[in-house]
Amino acid sequence: MDSEAQQQEHTAPIAKVRRWLQEVVIGYNFCPFAQREFDGGRVRYCVFEGRKTKAAVAALLDELHFLDQHDDIETTLLILADGWRDFYDYLSLLDTAQQALEDAAYEGVYQLASFHPDYMFDGEDADDAANYTNRSPLPVLHLLRESSIERAIASDPNVEQIPAHNQQLARSKGVDFWRALLALALITNCRCLRIEWFIDRNRHLC
Repeated sequence: MDSEAQQQEHTAPIAKVRRWLQEVVIGYNFCPFAQREFDGGRVRYCVFEGRKTKAAVAALLDELHFLDQHDDIETTLLILADGWRDFYDYLSLLDTAQQALEDAAYEGVYQLASFHPDYMFDGEDADDAANYTNRSPLPVLHLLRESSIERAIASDPNVEQIPAHNQQLARSKGVDFWRALLALALITNCRCLRIEWFIDRNRHLC
């Protein structure tokens, strides 16, 4: 596949994840620090095609090296376009990726965050709306700079309350709301302005 064809192939998954980031993560303030980086163009979207763990981990390490060399990029979303749709397979990949990060002496420099269409917090029911705080339209490995996390913690005395606040918000909206919102993110050419409108006309998705 030539570079132009590959770029076109990557357009759709990037559009889906970018829309989710804008409409869900930023739109509902799941991460109070995301808006500035998004507006500043400091979020990098990288698409991995394939289903081999070794190749996916290699792509992850490449992205860590890229961040080393590009201080103007704050964070990378490594989008797994083809594989790891099963959540437990994804967790296995996440464990392998974390070990690779540590083996490459990046522990304390970068941190991995995880997002998946079927994300489920340990000990929570699969249909708990709180899981949607970490559910995304496609499996994603999120690479964060530890230094940025430390600055965020120092700048916001309430940062430790963010997860509990997000879960409370997610549960107050309910599963149907978030399920429909994720479905909206998957429709990259949809110009719906109100999620309530979308939910009402797509009950079969809920």
